[in-house]
Amino acid sequence: MEILATFARWSQLVANLMLFGSCIYLAVTGARCELFSNAWVKRLEKIFPVLAVVILVGLVGVLATTTGKATGIESNAWKLTAWVDIVRHTNMGHMWALRAIFAVFLLAAVLFIYLKKERARWHYTLGAIAASLPLIASAMISHAGADEKFLVYVPVYAIHILVAGAWFGALPAFLLIVFDRHNCDAKGLQLLLNIESLKKFSFIALPVMVAIILTGVVLTDRMVENDYHALISSTYGWSLVIKVTLLVVILFIANQARSKWLPSFAQVCEVIKESVNKEDNESKNDKRIFAKWKQDNQTQVDLIDEKISQEDGVSKLRKWVRIEFILALFLVLFATILSNSVPAKHAKVESWPYSFRFTYDGTIGAGSWKDPTVQFLLGLGVALLIAAILLFWLGKKRKWNLVKKVILPRCISFRSLAAILPQFAVDAYPETYRDTPVPFDAISISNGSVLFSEFCSSCHGPQGKGNGILAKTLSKVPADLLTEPHTARHTAGDFFHWLGYGIKDTPMPGFESSMSEEDRWDTVNYIHAMSRGYQARLLSAQIVPEKPSMVPPVFQFITFAGTSGTLKDYRKKSNVLLVFFRWPNSIERLKKLNENLDNLKNINTFVLAVPLNGYSEGAVTKLAANSPIEVVKEGWFEIKNSYSLYRRTLEYPDILGAGEIPDHMEFLVDRFGYLRARWIPSLDKSGWDDINILVSQILQLNQEKEILPPPGDHVH
Repeated sequence: MEILATFARWSQLVANLMLFGSCIYLAVTGARCELFSNAWVKRLEKIFPVLAVVILVGLVGVLATTTGKATGIESNAWKLTAWVDIVRHTNMGHMWALRAIFAVFLLAAVLFIYLKKERARWHYTLGAIAASLPLIASAMISHAGADEKFLVYVPVYAIHILVAGAWFGALPAFLLIVFDRHNCDAKGLQLLLNIESLKKFSFIALPVMVAIILTGVVLTDRMVENDYHALISSTYGWSLVIKVTLLVVILFIANQARSKWLPSFAQVCEVIKESVNKEDNESKNDKRIFAKWKQDNQTQVDLIDEKISQEDGVSKLRKWVRIEFILALFLVLFATILSNSVPAKHAKVESWPYSFRFTYDGTIGAGSWKDPTVQFLLGLGVALLIAAILLFWLGKKRKWNLVKKVILPRCISFRSLAAILPQFAVDAYPETYRDTPVPFDAISISNGSVLFSEFCSSCHGPQGKGNGILAKTLSKVPADLLTEPHTARHTAGDFFHWLGYGIKDTPMPGFESSMSEEDRWDTVNYIHAMSRGYQARLLSAQIVPEKPSMVPPVFQFITFAGTSGTLKDYRKKSNVLLVFFRWPNSIERLKKLNENLDNLKNINTFVLAVPLNGYSEGAVTKLAANSPIEVVKEGWFEIKNSYSLYRRTLEYPDILGAGEIPDHMEFLVDRFGYLRARWIPSLDKSGWDDINILVSQILQLNQEKEILPPPGDHVH
């Protein structure tokens, strides 16, 4: 079914691109209507109706296979009633219907052109417009159409596919001209127009290719984001790599065709033309036109490599343009696979197939550049790379032989990469890029804190500082998981692997038999929370305008008033002021917040109080009953355990011993889900004890627009 679906998508896309590109070619190069009387134009037009029918048949195949996959019943792929249901009741079906309508309109336009006896340039312009409509409609069901910023990326995708069609679809016309000897033997002006049309196509091919590359880079950046590892470990990634490789080869062929083989072809045609002129006594007007063309192009013809004969140039042009077209067909095939694969940024890499990975943060960014050996190898690699570039440039300028000009610089380049790349490589494991199945939430972090205390604190210390009671007895000092940015240098999957199997050549043991997979992921989340909490030292009672970065743990709660929800429920709706209090120490602060609660609500802020200690049910009930502030009844313990990790300040980092939780803390989370400010009365010299200062910070947040996308639910 999947093969059939891919073939249906590929065939209709190829047909659509060929129709669009061929019409663009004829519209652009057909400044003189005499061009349309050439035999190759008539041959090209004969396949137009066939291509239009292929588009319709391909769309039917797409609908059939999509119906089978969408319903989960393969037999529905052949049931007309199932097709109708998909078209009537799904957005995908509605878009298919729109594409089908455009395809029917295209068929009508093609038949109109085919049945016309006299050709005009606007006929092909009409054909190009009609052929562009199904392509533009396909952008709406692409990855770009599913993106949250589809208004930005759908037009980019549409431009990408249209310029790709302008290049790919013009290749059949190119092939028909260079393979049809009759056209080269044609008389007079027709020959000149044929050659000029080829030159025009080669000229516009450069900006078209630039547009393909630029729009492709924009789309790839959006679909990959920071998940570059998926380029060599997912269907999407490998399809993209193959597609880019094919494009590079095609660009090389196109460059050779334009700079060498096309002038050779033109020169051969010129010789034939002069012979035909003598025999048939062409009109003086045609001779003048041809003479002017010959004079304008003589310089380019003279620059042809003298070692390549004219006939050899024509032979190579025909051979390599044919290869270019075949490669282009494969390129469209992999583009089809690409468009129907899960984007790299969403691809799940359950098992990383390599024993290493490349990273800047975990190597040079972690200080490895201070090693003299690393410095030497990086310097050597850069020097070799510069030498290879200079050698290639010099060889091209002085016209050295192939060995000196290409092979030698390439060998030197490989040696330079062999020196540079290992300096960015670190060990990797099957779990390195595995997605964390457990969300970064208060329950997981709280569970992880218990597990860390049981299995890890004896070596790493109660706060992960690497100063546990057994640390001095070990052959290697345990990692400082608190103040060193290990979570930035290593993936969550790395930590998961180490917790299960230990770290080679270190005292770190594995706990696969003692900890379940969920336990290990909880511990990973706790390690990340510790690291983020230490970075929270930068927070204060003053927000940093337009600089959201800190992601708080999400949580679920139920209050004494019966309100239930999660922190995520308030995203895009209101700010959240989390008030962590200890009874009865915080009683005066709670009274002040109660008095100003309406003012805070009026500026779009929800206040949620979370106890820092357990106390009698009666005391809590009384507090909640006498306070309009929502007080958490269920979930407070996990929330407290998570947010207490964010208590540190620059002046009081609290890294010794087990740490001390302040009696009162307040955190301000903006309406986009980011932790923006924090006030701890016992540590901060000034802050929100003056409610007006708090209000001013909230008003400043309310003026900000969305800067970053919503925080993710999992660590990476």
